[in-house]
This record gives sequence, structure tokens and C-alpha cells, in this order.
Amino acid sequence: MAAYGLYTHIASNKFRSMVLLAGLFLLVYVLVYAGALIAEVVINGNQPVAYYLTRAFSDLIKASPFATAAAIAWIVIAYFFHQSMIDAVTGGRDVTRQEEPRLYNLLENLCISRGITMPKLKIMESPALNAFATGLNPRQYAITVTTGLMKALNDQEIEAVLGHELTHIRNGDVQLMVVAVIIAGVVGFFGELFFRLFTSFNWSSGSGGSWSSGSSSSSRSSSSSDSKSSGGGAVVVIIIAVVLIVVAWLVSQVVKLALSRSREFLADAGSVELTKNPDAIISALRKIDGRGELPGATSAVMELCVDNPREGFADLFATHPSVDSRVKALVNFAGGHDPGPLPPPSEESEADAQAERQDTPPALPTGPWNDSGTPPADATQDTAPSRSGTPVGNPMGPWGHH
Repeated sequence: MAAYGLYTHIASNKFRSMVLLAGLFLLVYVLVYAGALIAEVVINGNQPVAYYLTRAFSDLIKASPFATAAAIAWIVIAYFFHQSMIDAVTGGRDVTRQEEPRLYNLLENLCISRGITMPKLKIMESPALNAFATGLNPRQYAITVTTGLMKALNDQEIEAVLGHELTHIRNGDVQLMVVAVIIAGVVGFFGELFFRLFTSFNWSSGSGGSWSSGSSSSSRSSSSSDSKSSGGGAVVVIIIAVVLIVVAWLVSQVVKLALSRSREFLADAGSVELTKNPDAIISALRKIDGRGELPGATSAVMELCVDNPREGFADLFATHPSVDSRVKALVNFAGGHDPGPLPPPSEESEADAQAERQDTPPALPTGPWNDSGTPPADATQDTAPSRSGTPVGNPMGPWGHH
């Protein structure tokens, strides 16, 4: 589907997302087929490869209604309880206008300007600079903001971040991401389950060449002819099953990344459309960059945030595009101005500590011999009284007043 403007890009992105989501759901059946292969080998380990493939396909047909029902039940449970689970992980709590008038008014003004139903507003106690939107229907929509973000950003920047999250809700990104995370969770759960079943058995070429938890050396030697007659079919099928599980997991992660990365650019553009201030979202992204790690949050929660500082191997599994690329897009297409990246948090803390040391006056000796036990520098000076009668050097003397 060709896209020429913001709204056509949104429509095109939704179409591609539904296709990706359907493919993600099909991975559940791939895992069921891999599990059927392992089950057939466990039941009868002395058959050729064609036998296992045919039997596993027949098992898939029989098990597909149960797999579909289990996946739908998983989605239904997450539909009703995902917000409670996220709040339990992040510690988010609902706030009212009386508790947070500044934040509440900014979000309310954005919603009124576009006729949008105002989502719930939540606060998360964390020094991290981040925010995220959740919900699968208008009654569940919520935007969670960290206390660190509220302290570090000014009103225009906070408004831009709220516009970013509000755009995720308007574009339907929140629903798709939550469903994608749920289905990817199903794939990951069954993949881990099959791997645990796989590692709980050891291949034994004993009588029948079956899977068991242990084997003897005599049985191995006595049944070598059986293994050869089967052409190593069981081993080949197990390798196929493992490859299917690994590929299904990798594809589920790639689909999640495709859904997440493509939406961040559109959410940034939607924030500019709502606030009419591209510089605000650029400045906010620069401040958030590298400072959004939520301690204790799962990867599923971090994938919903404005920025996810967690990176995969060589950035291949990074869920968000880099802040530099997002800022570059805002400068090129929205006419914003980039103030440039801020120093990393570690350098900032070192600079703050150095400035604090420079502003702090040197400590005075606390006793006649100071804290180190050595005489102070002026203790060796002449302490004879001056013409005015005041001792020179150490006016107090080593033992107090003269």
C-alpha cells in the first residue's frame, strides 16, 4: 500500500501490522508441530523421517483446535488483566487533577484540542526519564509518566511526550503492541516448554531407540543395528524440531521489532501535529536519551516506552530506532532544530560532582592537630602576642584560650 502523507502512512502501517500479527499467530501452530515431532520421537524412536513428519502433521490437525483455544484464552486473560500486571511490575498508580494539576492539565488540554477521550493518568515513582501508554479499549487506556521525567522536563517537553503517547493510542499502536507482546509471549512460553521437555530426556539407542532419562552402555552396543536401520530418523527429526522452535522464536522477536520501530516515527510526527512544536519533542528526546531504564521492568514494558535504552546484539534486537535517527527525521520533515546530544549520564554525574567540589569551601581543621593527627600549618608559626595583644598564628593556642 503506497503512502504519501501522515495519514496514509498510518493506514499503510496498520495494514502491514495486521499481516504481521496474523503471521505471528501462525507461529503458534509451528510450535505445536515441533512439539508433535518431539512427542512422536518419544513415543516411538525407531522410525524413518517420513513417518515422523506424517504423524506430526496428523497430530497438528488434531491439536489445532486446542492450540487455538489456548491462545485465545491467553489473549482474553491478558485483555482483562494486562494493566494490573503492568502496574504490579512498575508500581504505577492513578492520579487526579488535585494530586498532579500540572500534568493533568497538560494532558487534558491535548485531548480537548482534538476531541479525544482522556485516558487515565498514572505516575510511577522512578528517577528514570520515560513514559508509556497501555490499554486495549477506551476504558482501559492509560498513560504512565515517571516522576523523574516530570522533574527533568519543562511543560512544553512534557506536553510533547504526552502527545507522543496519545498518538500511540489514536493510531491503535497500543492495542497492536499489547497483542503482539501477548502472542510473542505465547511463542516464548511454548518454546521454553518444549526445550525443557527436550533437555529432560537423553537419547538412548537401547531397545527401540527411544528417549529416556538414562541408558546403559550395554543397551547402546546391542541396539546399534536398530539405529542404523532407522537411518537416524529420530535424530534428524529432533534437529528439525529444535530448528523450528528457534526460528519461531526469532521470527516472533523480529515481528515485534517491526511493529515497534515503525511506530515510533509516526508517534513523534503525531506529537508535532498535536503540539505544533517540533522543538519540544526533539528537546525531550535528547533529555530522555540513555536515561529511560526502568529498574525491574520487563522487556515487554520497556517496548511500550518512549525510549528503550536496552539494546540487543549489535542493535539487531533494539526495539526502538535510535534517538539520533528520530531527531533527524523531525528536523528534516517537521522543521525542528536539534540542540545536539547531551553528555551521557555518567559524564553528567562526574561533572556535577566536580562542580560541587569546586563550590564547596575547604574544610577547616577541627582541632589543634586537625583530623590527620599532624600539627596544622599555622601551628608552627610564631604565636607571640602582637602589639594589640592578640596572638599571631594560632589565636586559640594548642590548649584553648591563653
